[in-house]
Amino acid sequence: MRLLQLLEVRGYAFVTPTPATHARVLVNRGDRPATDVRDILGWSLPFSASVLDAELRAALDAAEMLVERDDGFLQATLRVSRVEGTLFLHSAYPTTATDAVFLGPDSYRFAKLIIGRMDTGAKCILDYGAGAGVGGIVAARVARGSHLTLADINPRGLFLASINAEHAGVAHSVKRVLAPKELSDSFDQIVTHPPFMIDADRRAYRDGGDLYGGQLSLDWTVQALALLKPRGRLILHTGASVVDGQDVLRMALAEHLPAIGFEIDYSELDPDIFGDELEKPTYVDVERIAAVGLVVRRVGL
Repeated sequence: MRLLQLLEVRGYAFVTPTPATHARVLVNRGDRPATDVRDILGWSLPFSASVLDAELRAALDAAEMLVERDDGFLQATLRVSRVEGTLFLHSAYPTTATDAVFLGPDSYRFAKLIIGRMDTGAKCILDYGAGAGVGGIVAARVARGSHLTLADINPRGLFLASINAEHAGVAHSVKRVLAPKELSDSFDQIVTHPPFMIDADRRAYRDGGDLYGGQLSLDWTVQALALLKPRGRLILHTGASVVDGQDVLRMALAEHLPAIGFEIDYSELDPDIFGDELEKPTYVDVERIAAVGLVVRRVGL
């Protein structure tokens, strides 16, 4: 918390790119260590102790965010990025750990979708699969006076999301659950950004399951609808694999979503994301991955 306060006062800003872009930037830099705070907390570069002033060093030490490498350099275990004006703690690059807390270009797109489509009068908000809490915190800051429930399978994610929410001044609670159906409360607004990749290592923040990575998006949508209050709204952002010209997720949603009682709006937000994933054998049938947004509103009193 103290670290985020210091960074806020100093006007810190960093936009997290895709892992592929991050890797290319590091290659271009060569072996040069960090020279400033953005290098340390944005690009996850190693640094010598002399780069940091005493105040920042104390905050990083208090947060237990530094490790010493074999070569004597220090390295931060977390990153800090700014999304829609708010600072967020999330995992350092590379995000290879099974409990990594992801934030990237999808998070920025998700935030803009929420701002454009959410119910600004919502009082009870759920962010399921919260990760760093971007979706829920952005939603709660738009809906002033609301209460946010951050839910995730990952304790590490809930820990960081709670710190991020506290820094943003958002009233919140956290719940560790395996799926939305384990929640008993109902909500005016649900936001969710399910993992959508085909991940051989089955990392929770990344693997979307069957349907070419779309199974979690389908399951979370169906389960979330049962948690909506009358006139409540679900906003989902995810990626959808396109096979033989057909959006696999869209077809599955059309088959499983209720025919009555809900207004459904599904749209393609970006036709081509994470193109480097198509090099993997698991994507041999996929011609592109599209970023998609789904807004579902429960109609009636």
